[in-house]
Amino acid sequence: MDRKVHERIRPDYKRIYSDLIELKHPEKKEKCKTILSKEQLSSIDIIRINIIIFGNNAKKISLNQRHRSYDNETVQKILDYQKDNSLSNSEVASHFNISRNTIRKWRKNTV
Repeated sequence: MDRKVHERIRPDYKRIYSDLIELKHPEKKEKCKTILSKEQLSSIDIIRINIIIFGNNAKKISLNQRHRSYDNETVQKILDYQKDNSLSNSEVASHFNISRNTIRKWRKNTV
């Protein structure tokens, strides 16, 4: 039996957020224009556009936090951001709304 390796299918976030902005938040279209103009949206871009549209409401984020997942590229960008800005795990965790233990685990696994 010939099995094909399936690529991981990602939602079309560009289309989802474009429609969301068009229908519910047209006033935020200009702020999101640069992110949506990219060919491919990274996880960091998705987090940024989500914050632009919905704000940084801690209550909503904490309810949805356990359902997030990060690819290796995004993890590396977050850790590079920490290194470039000389931030502690707590400061990075606060900035990206991630658990500080998650940051610690990522740093431990990349060393």
